[in-house]
Amino acid sequence: MTYLVILAFVAILGSLAAALYFMMRNGDDNRAKGSKMARALAFRVGFSILLFICVLLAWKFGYINPTGLPLR
Repeated sequence: MTYLVILAFVAILGSLAAALYFMMRNGDDNRAKGSKMARALAFRVGFSILLFICVLLAWKFGYINPTGLPLR
């Protein structure tokens, strides 16, 4: 589970970096640049949702346990 979370964070940061690259890159066609940036940001949102669902399923199946302060 730890490797899956690390891999998801790397994918999220990679797609965010790709969106920054496409935003800052000089180019003649602004529509193509914006389209690539939007696609990279959409992948980032998808990876974030997938990570959230995986963490919820891991908790549901008992792979991870919450470790917080007890409520009193």
